[in-house]
Amino acid sequence: MEFSVKNGSVEKQRTGCLVVGVYEPRRLSAAAEQLDKLSDGYLSALLRKGDLEGKAGQTLLLHNVPNVLADRVLLVGCGKERELTERQYKQTIQKMVQVIGDTGSTEASCFLTELHVKGRSIYWNVRFAIEAIHEQGYTYNDFKSVKPEVRRELRKIVFNVASRKELPLAEQALEHGKAITKGLFEAKNVANCPANVCNPKYLADLALSLAEQYSTVKTTIVDEAEMASLGMNAYLAVSRGSENPAYMSIIRYANHPDPKAKPIVLVGKGLTFDAGGLSLKPADGMDEMKYDMGGAASVLGAMKVIAELNLPLNVIGVLAGCENMIDGNAYRPGDILTTMSGLTVEVLNTDAEGRLVLCDALTYVECFDPELVIDVATLTGACVVALGHHNSGLISPNNTLANDLLSAAEQADDKAWRLPMGEEYQEQLKSNFADLANIGGRWGGAITAGVFLSNFSKKYTWAHLDIAGTAWKSGAAKGATGRPVPLLSQFLINKSGVCCKIVS
Repeated sequence: MEFSVKNGSVEKQRTGCLVVGVYEPRRLSAAAEQLDKLSDGYLSALLRKGDLEGKAGQTLLLHNVPNVLADRVLLVGCGKERELTERQYKQTIQKMVQVIGDTGSTEASCFLTELHVKGRSIYWNVRFAIEAIHEQGYTYNDFKSVKPEVRRELRKIVFNVASRKELPLAEQALEHGKAITKGLFEAKNVANCPANVCNPKYLADLALSLAEQYSTVKTTIVDEAEMASLGMNAYLAVSRGSENPAYMSIIRYANHPDPKAKPIVLVGKGLTFDAGGLSLKPADGMDEMKYDMGGAASVLGAMKVIAELNLPLNVIGVLAGCENMIDGNAYRPGDILTTMSGLTVEVLNTDAEGRLVLCDALTYVECFDPELVIDVATLTGACVVALGHHNSGLISPNNTLANDLLSAAEQADDKAWRLPMGEEYQEQLKSNFADLANIGGRWGGAITAGVFLSNFSKKYTWAHLDIAGTAWKSGAAKGATGRPVPLLSQFLINKSGVCCKIVS
């Protein structure tokens, strides 16, 4: 879809559909008031008759509005003006697209970006309108032999801003919104791809293709032979039960003005399928374990975003591709593994495999002398119990990094919540036979998993994002969300110093 921004008046809008907002109870927005004057009170007369109350989600499609050049006028209910939240704003935008799509209009001029969302600026309104529209329109039909029929599609939306001085900020929002959407689509597509296609080699090929698309990106692949020579025995143990070998993809984005600047490193858990190993998962819902590579998918998406935006940073994305399956060579509960760091780990549950892959990946990235490292993983069901499907879990011993990530999460409306960590949780990871156990018992499982990883990230500034509850949806809405691509992208935009005014 094509997006643009401009500063214009409603009377000059010659378009397939002109969209304005109505607040509850029956209060016209500023743009709707202009349209009402132009049409000699046509809109206010309809409201007085009760055609539209202005409640969130209500719409009224009008044809042949007096003195209006647009083919159609769409009134969209926005709820109470002072109570318009980010979530309601996005739903309002999505409702607009749904209704326009049903009309067959191919273009629209949208004045909803002028609505006041508390604490947000025109940058926010435009950028997240783009994200909401793409989320509404996203489908994954790659494996359907009969594609859904699509009538005339909405192809162009013009977002209006109230003043010309807001245009530069709106144009920046346009650029950021389109890039983040591309990253979201990349993450969603690879996560939704079935595990019989999307295996560790497939992930590696996607990483290589990214380097073909952008001159700022170079990709190298670490195979199992190299992992063995490096002593990455925990990573390899998880892979042993699968016929598909493990591959770790190293995506280097180099665009900092100082080529010697330390890189930011993103490490994504890439379990392209997780059967649980010998600690076999229940059959019910096991099909969703193709989403256990959501961390790697989001890192791949974030790398695409920064390449699209050409951010002045050095960033390395690591996709830790692997499969956790069962055969006679699979690792067992009770096995003791010597990790790349030299620490030994007693395996008490083979379904706690993500941390075994990540602990070696986190040791490996020491060679980059990073400014900071963030690992992203669908790590624990315990995080879903703790935070539900709304917030990603955040763990970090570094307050500055944690606060920067929480700030980016708030700005991007990609929510996260910081979990505690401390010596008490380390106690739960004690083993009678090794340096660490790979699980810490039932209680505080999301925290003990993060604390486990902290033992392998002491040589740099580090944070962990557990996205088990946010990376995909189940049920009728089943599918990848692409989270936390917006959070990671916003964090990197902030680190780059690229100016954008997100709050009002």
